[in-house]
Amino acid sequence: MNDVMVVKCGGSTLQELSDEFFSSMKLLKNMNVTPIIVHGGGPEIDSLLQKLDVKSEFVNGLRKTTAEVLEVAEMVLTGKVNKLLVTKLQQAGLLSLGISGCDGTLLKASAINETELGFVGEVNQVNAGLLFQLLSINVVPVIAPIGMDDNGTHFNINADTAAAAIAESISAKKMIFVTDVAGILKDNQLQKVVSVSEVEEMIKDGTIYGGMIPKVKGAIKCLQGNIEEVYIINGKSGNLMTNGELVGTKIVKSKELINN
Repeated sequence: MNDVMVVKCGGSTLQELSDEFFSSMKLLKNMNVTPIIVHGGGPEIDSLLQKLDVKSEFVNGLRKTTAEVLEVAEMVLTGKVNKLLVTKLQQAGLLSLGISGCDGTLLKASAINETELGFVGEVNQVNAGLLFQLLSINVVPVIAPIGMDDNGTHFNINADTAAAAIAESISAKKMIFVTDVAGILKDNQLQKVVSVSEVEEMIKDGTIYGGMIPKVKGAIKCLQGNIEEVYIINGKSGNLMTNGELVGTKIVKSKELINN
């Protein structure tokens, strides 16, 4: 089987992903790297909640998910957003299948803190066998981060958390973290490779600031288990790959990995 790379698409960029992004996914497949797409959808969820006059709040960076909010989140994530990505990928020549974590018991989940967060879940188990079956027939899975427990209760799962759990379950070594920035800049220069400790230092000294902080922290959160490298790339850019290499910043766990 080809190498597998988990691609996490942030909700803020989904509507603006360039055609080059989708053609780059096809190029990766042609290079024997099969993508698994995991996506968010926060802005779309916010928009529909507002239209339906459903109140929503965030607790420690996670959306408190009441039964009413969960219904909207699931509608957006498994419906509109998921099928948008499937359509675009198939237009780029990649046979794709949109599923949620509830399908095929892909993501078994439980509540993180039901009192504070409601139906916000953490991943307890990933059905990696299902993913391998899809990959074996050349299907690109496009996954909405909704999980389910043994009682049939559904949970809203942070997309970063879902992507990291999926990557770990299939022993993926690399992830792509798709956002709306080119990568990490220092003195106006794109940093091609940095370690976690260097990123933390750049946050401390103010090189990384504002909205970039949650982006890099989300990427770092994915560096667990077998995952050795996370790329931050700009999904809105026209040039995602140069000479077969992704354009952006590669974050690795340590400097030893940079030197290898």
